[in-house]
Amino acid sequence: MKRKKQDFISSLKKWYKKNKRDLPFRKTKDPYLIWLSEIILQQTRMKTGMVYYKKFKKKYPNLKALSEANHEVLLKDWEGLGYYNRVKNLHSTANFIEKNLSGIFPNSQKELIKLKGIGRYSSSAIASICFNEKTPAIDGNVYRVMSRVFGIKINISSSSSYSYFYKRSLALINGFESSGDYNQSLMDFGSIQCLPKKPLCSSCNQNKICYAFIHNKQDSLPIKKKKLKVFKRY
Repeated sequence: MKRKKQDFISSLKKWYKKNKRDLPFRKTKDPYLIWLSEIILQQTRMKTGMVYYKKFKKKYPNLKALSEANHEVLLKDWEGLGYYNRVKNLHSTANFIEKNLSGIFPNSQKELIKLKGIGRYSSSAIASICFNEKTPAIDGNVYRVMSRVFGIKINISSSSSYSYFYKRSLALINGFESSGDYNQSLMDFGSIQCLPKKPLCSSCNQNKICYAFIHNKQDSLPIKKKKLKVFKRY
């Protein structure tokens, strides 16, 4: 198993070096801009998100500018992205950091997750990319890639699955000098190579160690079964 982890890390590094996406927010370590990209890209396609990210970065280049924005104008700027709670939380958190934290972003996952609108994934992404904290960012890509490569047969819909995958990921993230590169490489690998449907297995450099490929289980991993609700009828 230790050898397999090493092979996975080595192959993932090589794949990322060759295939990583050229995205504007990957050219900065500014927590404000990483946070902005994370919130915009929640429930938004990359192509659409990039248009809004560039617009917001130009109009609100820093935390202070965002905190001072007119709320109605901000909502108008967000128009078309939907899920308006995201921009409301964005504005609220910008104000909180400016007023209560002297305009300085928290530099740890444990502190970041306390902020309004920042969840487990975003807090880990910001902490790893900006501050190189060894904290895995767990999302659908991670569930899918790890389940397939390592043959993990845990129901990812269960409440305990996050904790399990987080602990398994800690051993992998330690193999990267840059924690941000680890999280971003898995994000790209799941978005480009290890697709939910019709993954590109024949060109994948993990296929020699991938459990799902070897056992033809790509369509059945990860396991996702929602618990059936039992209704009492009288």
